[in-house]
Amino acid sequence: MKLHLTKILFLIMLALAVNAGAQPTHPANATVTGILLNEQSKPMDYVTVTLLRAADSSVVNGTLTNDAGKYVFDKIAAGNYIIKGTNLGYQPAISQVFNVAAGQVNVVAPTLRMQPGNRSLQGVTVVSTKPLIERKLDRTVMNVENSVLAAGNSALEILERAPGVTVDKDDNISLKGKQGVTVMINDKLTYMSAAQLATFLRSTDGSTIQSIEVITNPSAKYDASGNSGIINIKLKKNRQSGTNGSLTANAAYGKNFRDNTSLTLNHKSGNLNVFGTLTRGDINRENNINIDRNIKSGDTTTYFRQHTTMLNHIHYNNYRFGADYSTSNKNTLGFVVNGDYTNEYNDNKNTTYLGLTPAANESYQNTLSNIKQTYRSFSANINDKLLIDTAGQELSIDLDYSRYHNNSDAKYDTYFFNPDGSSMSTPLFLKNQTPSFITIWTQKADYTKQLTKTLKFEAGVKFSSVKTDNDLQAQINTDGTFVNDTSRTNRFVYDEKIAAGYINLGKTFSKTTVQAGLRAERTSSQGDLITGNQTVKRHYLNFFPSVFINHTLSDKHEIGVSYSRRIDRPNYDNLNPFRYYLDQYTYEQGNPFLRPQYTNAFELNYTYNKTINVTLGYSRTTDVITETLIADTIAKTTYQTNMNLQTQDSYNININSPFTITKWWTGNINATGFYQKFKSDSLSGGQLNAGKAAFQARLTQNFLFSGFKAELSGNYQSALRYGIFDIKPQYSVDAGVSRSFAGKKLNVKLSVTDIFNTRRNRVSSQFEAIDLNINQKNETRLARLTLTYNFGNTKIRMRQHQSGADDEKGRVKSGN
Repeated sequence: MKLHLTKILFLIMLALAVNAGAQPTHPANATVTGILLNEQSKPMDYVTVTLLRAADSSVVNGTLTNDAGKYVFDKIAAGNYIIKGTNLGYQPAISQVFNVAAGQVNVVAPTLRMQPGNRSLQGVTVVSTKPLIERKLDRTVMNVENSVLAAGNSALEILERAPGVTVDKDDNISLKGKQGVTVMINDKLTYMSAAQLATFLRSTDGSTIQSIEVITNPSAKYDASGNSGIINIKLKKNRQSGTNGSLTANAAYGKNFRDNTSLTLNHKSGNLNVFGTLTRGDINRENNINIDRNIKSGDTTTYFRQHTTMLNHIHYNNYRFGADYSTSNKNTLGFVVNGDYTNEYNDNKNTTYLGLTPAANESYQNTLSNIKQTYRSFSANINDKLLIDTAGQELSIDLDYSRYHNNSDAKYDTYFFNPDGSSMSTPLFLKNQTPSFITIWTQKADYTKQLTKTLKFEAGVKFSSVKTDNDLQAQINTDGTFVNDTSRTNRFVYDEKIAAGYINLGKTFSKTTVQAGLRAERTSSQGDLITGNQTVKRHYLNFFPSVFINHTLSDKHEIGVSYSRRIDRPNYDNLNPFRYYLDQYTYEQGNPFLRPQYTNAFELNYTYNKTINVTLGYSRTTDVITETLIADTIAKTTYQTNMNLQTQDSYNININSPFTITKWWTGNINATGFYQKFKSDSLSGGQLNAGKAAFQARLTQNFLFSGFKAELSGNYQSALRYGIFDIKPQYSVDAGVSRSFAGKKLNVKLSVTDIFNTRRNRVSSQFEAIDLNINQKNETRLARLTLTYNFGNTKIRMRQHQSGADDEKGRVKSGN
């Protein structure tokens, strides 16, 4: 019954809002509507339309056309008027004089038609462009279209230049020092793994991007999950019929070879738009880990020295296809289907030395593990967008279904030796099979109504249902035969249902814009540890307010403040209590008792001259979900898990500035300074109260010469503290050169990442019984050759459709 309460409230609210707009009124002024068409008599969207007095051409009002090319002016007094339409690349269109008579309610203006062309002044073409950096109410916008960034760069390369955004060597996207960023395309949330998203963005040409929006404090309209923010990539809309596509081939070599190929096709004919993408790839990589740790038990200390070599082989195939059909000028119906077929093989060799003194090795052991994992997924989305009227009233609906089937077959062979290399004891042979099924259903509806010219109302509901089923089947070799290992065999089933609703109100004044919203989410979850006969139930209702204020001080100065409350629920994999071994003394284990974490975030933003952006932020997170290590002083084991810490306080400042030295030398500086403090009164029996100031910086320089484009970038991350871990500094230098051929249809790029092979992970931790040092070196220096060929009508781009299930999908472990 409680789950239907939000439905009922929303329907009542929607009915009242629609009814309020339909009430008979007796206005003293009229509403003027019209339509703007291009030279082919097709509607032109998002064109500036101005209402002028016929007597002196003074401006009365201004607006933009909607998707159907329609516009509306409210509260127009009696008199004679003309309509003027202006758009980049077109000649201005001016209507004939028309009259608004006293007492008229609705007036239809003469149809406007625009013709292609440009304006020249003494041989100089006048072109207007938006500022590169634009500050809006709840987001910072980087206008890529018509900028120097659009030509020759991929979407991933452009994204790295967005304010506060960094992309690391593994293609993980961070926003102001925080990972876990949600990526949207054309205002639709999306779920892809880091590798899938990187492949998609690398194969998306910069010329197809209109803008990139950075939303560090999302409004109530968005899912309350995620404290890192949202990045929204807006692609240009389809405006012409035809077929186009792109083929991208990528090959890279470091110590091992890797490659991928993707094909994208789009076709638009009349009201139908069909699109699809196929991607396949192979990744071979090596990871070397050295771990030195000491475990204290009373007056005795046991010393461990470990070296692990991990060889990883991944083969993946992904597909995505869909279609949009405009049933009328007001309604668009669409669907999109995604699939993933990935196989992963891991060959790991681990050697661990043990002793009671740092120098002595009383024994050692070798663990050889072979792990085969498969990831299969299928997702389907149906969506409908209805424009109720020309005043901006619309309703959109998304229905989603997703299913994941992952399986892991693991074999662990451990051999024990004396210091002289002789056998010490009988080898230990273990096997695991871990099939996993995840099913997600979601339904989402969003409603928007322009109550007045300066007051906007938004509301929506969302329902999701998730079920995960993980079955660990473990065996141990006894007398040459594998039998069931009851100490490790387990089954974990998790059910979760979330009902959500939100409202937003936005008001525009002369120089100030204000938006306030409230989102409510009710969560019911149950985790059943079937073999252990344990059940964890949770039921909670949360409210997530948000407020945004933006003020224009002058043409060169803008400021904004914002506040929002967020939630992060545990990933499904982190709730799973199964153990995954590196060796007999080192393993990873989930925590079914994890609680969600909550964040209150505040932000102050300043923009100078539409280019330099400075942001100050503060956030406090409670019940912080943090990776930690726990030592068993009796068994001498150490395992990694996630636990809830008490609080995390985070302060940050970000400065982003593009620069131009000469016509052929441009660049961008992005610097983030932050301080994170963690506190917990009861972590592994001890107290944690630690923090450290840190910073990240990225300098990118671009050079144009003789048809070539070169890029040189440097990254630096200072030492930082995260939970119980101290992370040492990291730095690297990347470079690349590219050139376009065949009328810019073919682009060839050669690049090298981490030229000096300096990027490595060095982590230490001294907490309670653990004294730990980790030195990890991935395969980071890669020489890469990328070929991209665009064919067909390159003005056609797919309308990107993502689903409403992305918060839930983002908590699923992906294969590549």
